[in-house]
Amino acid sequence: MGDLLQPWHLIVLAVVAFLLFGARRLPELGKGLGEGLKGFKEGLKGITDPAPTTTAQHTVTPPPAPPQDGQKQS
Repeated sequence: MGDLLQPWHLIVLAVVAFLLFGARRLPELGKGLGEGLKGFKEGLKGITDPAPTTTAQHTVTPPPAPPQDGQKQS
């Protein structure tokens, strides 16, 4: 089973994939495979990493003070 991924085997697999799917479909299949693997990795990362703890402090800004006598309103 260790001899499965030799360079000649990979070349033959690439030629067979090219013949089966054609030049137009191979980029689409590669993109889909890449996005699937990316989603899979993100899913695994979410399972293994603990949930982030956020301590967000909410600050309340007071409303603007009403204008005093003699000042222009903007």
